[in-house]
Amino acid sequence: MKIRIFLFSFTLFFISAVPANANDIGDVPVITDASPITTVDLQGPGARIHGADISRWQHPNGRSIDFAKMYQAGIRFVMIKASDTRDDADALSYKYLKLDRTAAQAAGIFTGFYHYTVLPDVTTPNEIRLDALAQAQKVVWRLAAIGGFTSRDLPYALDLENKCTRLRTSGTCAKYATSSAVTLWAETFLKSVAEKTGRTPIMYSYSNFLESSMKRSAELAKYPLWVAHYAVDPAIANAQPGQKKPGCYVHSWTSSQCQTQWTMWQYTSCGLAPRYGVPGTRLDLNVFGGTPSAFAQLLTGTWIPSSGDLMPSNEPSSMAIKSVTFSKSNKPLVVSVDVSRPDSTPVVTGSIKLVVDPLTPIAPKPVQKVVRDTSGSWTLTVKGIPAGTWNANIVYTDQSGTHAQSLSPVSFTIEQSVIPTPTAIPSPTPTVKPSPKPTKKATTNGCKNQIRN
Repeated sequence: MKIRIFLFSFTLFFISAVPANANDIGDVPVITDASPITTVDLQGPGARIHGADISRWQHPNGRSIDFAKMYQAGIRFVMIKASDTRDDADALSYKYLKLDRTAAQAAGIFTGFYHYTVLPDVTTPNEIRLDALAQAQKVVWRLAAIGGFTSRDLPYALDLENKCTRLRTSGTCAKYATSSAVTLWAETFLKSVAEKTGRTPIMYSYSNFLESSMKRSAELAKYPLWVAHYAVDPAIANAQPGQKKPGCYVHSWTSSQCQTQWTMWQYTSCGLAPRYGVPGTRLDLNVFGGTPSAFAQLLTGTWIPSSGDLMPSNEPSSMAIKSVTFSKSNKPLVVSVDVSRPDSTPVVTGSIKLVVDPLTPIAPKPVQKVVRDTSGSWTLTVKGIPAGTWNANIVYTDQSGTHAQSLSPVSFTIEQSVIPTPTAIPSPTPTVKPSPKPTKKATTNGCKNQIRN
């Protein structure tokens, strides 16, 4: 049984300094409980509560954030990237989450979290739900790894801003999820996180995505919206995000007055990072859309994980090879694989590779490329296998140690491809052309028209 403790009183935290050698970010305040919260400083533009959001990009070369300076600059909440669909990015998120949450809260700043989503390359409703549930499980495990929610934590947010499910070799998108698929995925993920943690999660995106890439949904409207909208100054009276000319964006959070019902507004990605104690040049800045008492309501309830909520260690996994395609030496070997947990749900992390029998090694080593189709499903493409009969294993490994290794043997015979005999063509007489003058590439100003606070 999960232990859920809901606290309906709030605490104002008074701050005193500790010596600079307490850690590597300089003077860090000590938090002590005092009287119930009646206010949170309204130091942001438009007399709103000011916030920021951070990820590994705010740690260039591993440098630390000075959260004491951030607090002094008026920031009262920070949303921290805590998890990611992609395992490599997820590991970096966890590394900095542990450091940033502790340091930010010690400086008197409230913390929230977000999960960056890559949608699955599947189409059936059941497959879409399974992937959303697997990514929600990753969020629960991540929260459990840091001890669950405390009274200093804002809810977890879903960062959903890209519907590409398959990339070309060039890096451009080859396939997009439908609006129905995006909506179903988000509904499933948010509902699962809410049920497992007892806290209502937040939805993060931008207005055009909400309108063009998702269906209107009464279910989604239940969750607070964190909306990104730049080039509008929140310091201007009556300024609002989610407006366009003419008309308005129509999505799940659009009111009858044609306004976006927002809880947090990311109003710039070009905040002056050093002003807030952040290494580098740019920082995302946000404002909270409600009163201090509404802000306090987001902090209602803590969640302490039970042992069943903790990420398993070396949990058994089982592999099923769905298909193996091979032919000639100039064609790749393509293998599609599913890997499951003991309850038949997909594994949450890990990847696969081809491991050739060491008694018959291949030289030079073939080039392997693995693509995640959805949680627990991969397509492996192997190029450069010479002609011959080969015995190998498809091996699943999880670097996080959550799921145990599993493997399945494969045998395949590659035929020698026929290399056509080239026809000699006389070389044309070369024509000397003048060298073209180098053209300077146009530089893009990513901060054009943005607010530079």
